Amino acid sequence: MEVNLPDKEREDVVVRKYRQYLKLEKGLSPNTCEAYLTDLEKLLSFLRSERLSFLTTTTDDLEHFIAGLHDIGIQARSQARILSGVKSFFRFLTVEEYRDDDPSELLPMPEIGFRLPEVLTVEEIDAIIGAIDRSKNEGQRNRAILETLYSCGLRVSELCGLKLSDLYFDKGFIIVEGKGSKQRLVPISPRAIKEIRLWLTDRNSWRVKPGYEDHLFLARWGKGISRIMVFHLIKELARQAGITKNISPHTFRHSFATHLLEGGANLRAIQCMLGHESIATTEIYTHIDRNMLRSEILEHHPRNIKYREQKGDES
Repeated sequence: MEVNLPDKEREDVVVRKYRQYLKLEKGLSPNTCEAYLTDLEKLLSFLRSERLSFLTTTTDDLEHFIAGLHDIGIQARSQARILSGVKSFFRFLTVEEYRDDDPSELLPMPEIGFRLPEVLTVEEIDAIIGAIDRSKNEGQRNRAILETLYSCGLRVSELCGLKLSDLYFDKGFIIVEGKGSKQRLVPISPRAIKEIRLWLTDRNSWRVKPGYEDHLFLARWGKGISRIMVFHLIKELARQAGITKNISPHTFRHSFATHLLEGGANLRAIQCMLGHESIATTEIYTHIDRNMLRSEILEHHPRNIKYREQKGDES
């Protein structure tokens, strides 16, 4: 099969088959086929520059690609057309069984062009979390998932990969493995810690499949949660909360960064927490003190401001 060929040769074979697919199975005109292939080359060029393969490309990689189009000034309608071509290509890869999954499935398709990610207000986030039915077996798990997403600004893949051994609640940090298997320290809020601890009590009664004993968040069948599960969870809760914005797990990450920035947090600290730069854990200490990193979260994140106010009322 083509997957055993050298990268460039394999790519050429797959693109040639994709051309035939567009022409014969989709019935597109020669000009339309060429337009699709021209746009595909933009994606393939990006993947080559990042040393990535279309066989292992993730949703995060595609979001990075689309954001790059916006950054270099590609017009809105052109962005929409390119995104349509990207989705078509990955559908082809799944149809032809080059891949078992479609990473473009979770990419929101704008009506016209690429739009900046939606930002949720604190009240909307509260409404989404408030829509969770805590009487259900997975209710507390879902609360912990959403609080962790918002309080730590994680990518959904990072959330799904969290391990029990990554939690350092006594220090107020978790260890997150981001892109390229690079680890970073991320401060975690008292509220998220509280929700996770409540979930851990429930987790003790769940049956865990062998090999998933260290996974923090489990699916009902005892394995780790998936990105698609989190995506559908958020969509359904937003619907129940009456929120019509087009949101995804990434919306929580974007809202985390926006709320911190609006609250006056240090931009460099936000970059470190999001893992936007390739910074190894040891390098974090060179650029920014760990205590300062945590203080940026504690002082500027809406969750912690509210937590401090509640503690003050109790006293």
